[in-house]
Amino acid sequence: MRRRTILGAAVLGAFVRPAPALAATYTGYAMAYFTESPTMAAASYNLHLAVSSDGLNWTPLNQNNPVADPALGSGGLRDPFILRKQDGTFAVLATDLNGTDWAYQSQYLHVWDSADLRTFRNYRLLKVHNLATHAWAPEAVWDPGRGQYAVVYSAVVGGHNVLMVSYTADFVTATSGQVFFDPGYDAIDGTFATVGGVNYMYYKNNTNSTLLGTRSSSFNPGSFSVHTGAITPGRGVEAPQIVKSNTANTWHMWGDTWSPNGRFFCWQSTSIPGGSWSLLNDRSYTQPLNSKHLGITPITAAELSGLTSHFGTPSWRRLKSYNFPDRYVRHANNVARIDVYPFDPYQDQLWTLVPGLADPAGVSFRSVNFPSMYLRHAGYALVLAAGDGTATFRADATFTQVAGLADASWASFRSYNFPDRYLRHANNVLRIDPIASATDRQDATFRVGY
Repeated sequence: MRRRTILGAAVLGAFVRPAPALAATYTGYAMAYFTESPTMAAASYNLHLAVSSDGLNWTPLNQNNPVADPALGSGGLRDPFILRKQDGTFAVLATDLNGTDWAYQSQYLHVWDSADLRTFRNYRLLKVHNLATHAWAPEAVWDPGRGQYAVVYSAVVGGHNVLMVSYTADFVTATSGQVFFDPGYDAIDGTFATVGGVNYMYYKNNTNSTLLGTRSSSFNPGSFSVHTGAITPGRGVEAPQIVKSNTANTWHMWGDTWSPNGRFFCWQSTSIPGGSWSLLNDRSYTQPLNSKHLGITPITAAELSGLTSHFGTPSWRRLKSYNFPDRYVRHANNVARIDVYPFDPYQDQLWTLVPGLADPAGVSFRSVNFPSMYLRHAGYALVLAAGDGTATFRADATFTQVAGLADASWASFRSYNFPDRYLRHANNVLRIDPIASATDRQDATFRVGY
């Protein structure tokens, strides 16, 4: 199901900040999401959080486990969105849907209040319409003309999904929904930004899985008109989310593929009024593991530090290929290789980086789902193997991490006992080789992240 983030007046930095937030300096970002994977092994229809300092590379919190669990309605959520309210605190909204039962009809949204995104209180359901249909992918924005929050979501009216709106002052009660935007075909997943006094809304054309941008001088229902062409990464996309950089006149728009086999896409623009977006290479960003339908809000340094210290960061790492950045290092049948994300078992790509077995100044890669096994080279090929207690094994399983050979902000790994050779991929399989060419240097460069 498509989920959409609501970017309230201050939430994403996309809007004119309400008075309490004017004094705040945002230096990081928080992301809300749920999780799925191709075989649904990672399916978790609960609230997950990740943080980022640059808005592009994300660190899951709480070991990528949920931070809040919906208990009412269907007992599950999709499409979570974080709104920074007028008083500087947060509201979290989400679709009431546990899993993929698209026939399930709920007139309600899940809602939590939070002062700091570390604790969630006053959990409740918010009724937003009286129709025999769903309320999908909520996003909220402060409507200064009404002095209320506009909660925008998707529901079926006239035989197809339209974007609906309900108004609320407290997220406890809301007006019954009315049509907000109806292009005459199935439309879902609205997200907002305000630039120069003009309001922009992007949404998904659900008939062809592309994104479109609209604009209006107000937030009045029926006032938005399309002003961009279709935006697509070359495959189906949904769940647009617009976020302004905290440090530059740059905007990012995220999108998600609709199936569990999908992944995030990210576009960049320096002019939302211009309506032009450039698709970023996967090398530029890393989504949280198994994340779906993200919702992002900017946060302060204190909020970023508080979230990280409260929930902790993952004990595992993932290694992304530099020249094939849609691929991650994993083991499969005890062979080390790079494969296109996402895949199952998703744990195959998770590694605990421990002090080198032969030299604690180095590093060894211990498998998370086979914790007695390590990556080691044998005949120069990398395999997953259990330690045999020998000095040879310890040396084969030890590497020295150095600045990336193709990009110093990334990493490369030199073999401990064959120091003229580096860990690299060749035909998607990992091995250790001497490095000579530019292609070799790219093959031997990885991003150590989450």
